[in-house]
Amino acid sequence: MSIKSILAKPFAKQAARKFYEQSTNAVKVQRKVFKMLIAQASKTTFGKDHNFENIKTYEDFKKQVPVRDYEALKPYVEKVVAGESDVLWKGKPLYFAKTSGTTSGVKYIPLTKESMPMHIKAARNSLLMYIAETNKTDFVDGKMIFLQGSPEMNEKNGVKTGRLSGISAHYIPSYLLKNRLPSWETNRIEDWETKIAAIVDETVNENMTLISGIPSWVQMYFEKLIERTGKKVGDIFPNFNLFVYGGVNFEPYRNKFEDLIGRKVDTIELYPASEGFIAYQDSQKEKGMMLLVDNGMFYEFIPSEEFFEENPTRISLEDVKMGVNYVIILNTNAGLWGYDIGDTVEFISINPPRIIVTGRIKHFISAFGEHVIGKEVEEALNENTLNTTIGITEFTVAPQITPKSGLPYHEWFIEFDNLPKDLVDFAHKIDISLQKQNSYYFDLINGKILQPLKITIIEKGGFNKYMKSVGKLGGQNKVPRLANDRKIADELTKFEAK
Repeated sequence: MSIKSILAKPFAKQAARKFYEQSTNAVKVQRKVFKMLIAQASKTTFGKDHNFENIKTYEDFKKQVPVRDYEALKPYVEKVVAGESDVLWKGKPLYFAKTSGTTSGVKYIPLTKESMPMHIKAARNSLLMYIAETNKTDFVDGKMIFLQGSPEMNEKNGVKTGRLSGISAHYIPSYLLKNRLPSWETNRIEDWETKIAAIVDETVNENMTLISGIPSWVQMYFEKLIERTGKKVGDIFPNFNLFVYGGVNFEPYRNKFEDLIGRKVDTIELYPASEGFIAYQDSQKEKGMMLLVDNGMFYEFIPSEEFFEENPTRISLEDVKMGVNYVIILNTNAGLWGYDIGDTVEFISINPPRIIVTGRIKHFISAFGEHVIGKEVEEALNENTLNTTIGITEFTVAPQITPKSGLPYHEWFIEFDNLPKDLVDFAHKIDISLQKQNSYYFDLINGKILQPLKITIIEKGGFNKYMKSVGKLGGQNKVPRLANDRKIADELTKFEAK
């Protein structure tokens, strides 16, 4: 055991004590954060436009600041991008995290000298919570890999611009740098397939102990390792025991990962976004992720069923309830106000506040009034693949409104690693699971408005081919689980298994 791993334990225990003290006083901490944010931004253009100097309470705030998405906030963002100071937050941002928007093309999310450290602290603390609970520190002595976007940056009017994961690469603590892979040169490779091949070259003979990234892209890395060596990942890396992921629910991938690795490993789920690091899994024993209440953000919540109404219920952490699907709204020390990031969450604990990410407010199926969400399709799939030999690489769901014959239905596009013995029975079981979770869907099936779901098998590697065809292979890109139209579905049919 190295000095580094010995010192990690008391440091982790101290960080955990502070973290749980904040988490069990979450409402009080959030009130302090709210006051700090309003005070700090009162002299900005946005603060003046929205009367921040006279905001004393959350009720005042709601009257002055509407909920906006990126498009609605864009006039302010454009001023920041143009080089103006004190627009959304005091001064100028340190960076712009560049992301792709669905309607807006490129989005520029500001990162400030106050917000950037919060991203780094949260990533670090997620590992410290793991150490504090498990006492496992061996991973700090081995090699770690973070599959991420290129650290290369451009400039916009004197402000550096790049992907959040690439910007974060510049903040790796010095004590981790010698443990970190891939090399800077490899990380700069833009083409994902070339990059994965280079990462395999650099890591195949190393003592990898921690691997991190979006599951679908880590899976690709694992498959290339196996292709190269003919061995399971757990045999290639006997000391690999911790997988850190974010961006998507891991459960649909779990069976496949355990097969690729050859054994179970501990996992830590993160909820990072360019707009802020929102939550992370703090325990191997508890479900969900702890909402980070002292991370430079004041949270609001709107019940997803009301979100598109004219005056939806809008509440703070103080009034949330368990089991309700909420759209999460951010107010941040990067100058995002009443900001809708498009995600939906559900509380599985109030004190301390633990959440699960249930999907995207714009990624749902309600072509017939059913409002099926990501959490429901994932749970239906998990329920019927857990402890089976069925392996799923990737999937998405879309409505089929005008079938060639019969009633409309939900079409599931699934790339299997290992097919079910009886596909019809498998589809039936998933459908029943979905009916149990969603009463609207049950009523539509029962009332003969819809017929039960159908599965279209996508060829092996088909989803990657699709993502490549639309220029979204690798990095932080993810296949939406649900769509209310056939845009993705119609493209995927080109990769249907023959």
